Amino acid sequence: MVRPMEHLEEPTVEDGASMWRIARDSRVLDVNSSYSYLLWCRDFAATSVVARDEQGTAVAFATGYIRPQLPGTLVIWQIAVDADRRGRGLAGGMLDHLATRLRSRGVLERLETTISAANKASHQLFLSFAERHGARVERQPLFPARLFPDAHESELLYRIGPLTHPPVPSPEAQHLDTRHARSAS
Repeated sequence: MVRPMEHLEEPTVEDGASMWRIARDSRVLDVNSSYSYLLWCRDFAATSVVARDEQGTAVAFATGYIRPQLPGTLVIWQIAVDADRRGRGLAGGMLDHLATRLRSRGVLERLETTISAANKASHQLFLSFAERHGARVERQPLFPARLFPDAHESELLYRIGPLTHPPVPSPEAQHLDTRHARSAS
């Protein structure tokens, strides 16, 4: 079977609606307002990535930002992949692409994210990321469930770094095309 190739690049505001849909359809992410995804694509495109299908439609995304208090640290806010594209290494490929892009710009030393205890797939995703990058992983509680005003699990903070070398590509991610289809401004 020939796998479709996804192109990885910075999102544009035109991707906001697709990102909102992908988050909603994931059934595991907290879905933000559609407006917030538009803002994210405008204000944090340089620290985010979308995967596009053959027609140019966003089929996966990872959003992130640089922590103001720790300028070399990228926080991954959300990562999601359309159901029919899962299990092929796309999420890991997006993280590797984003890390490589930001490291080449001299703005990335570490990565942080939060994960609920029950989200086994995300735990594995970020542990594999750390392994590919030869980085240490520190885990600690960040937000206990009691701090959330709604029914929300506790969130564990993952600190990954330092990111000292390029990733060792996984076999699943070798089908990804990481060229930029648009020039970054």
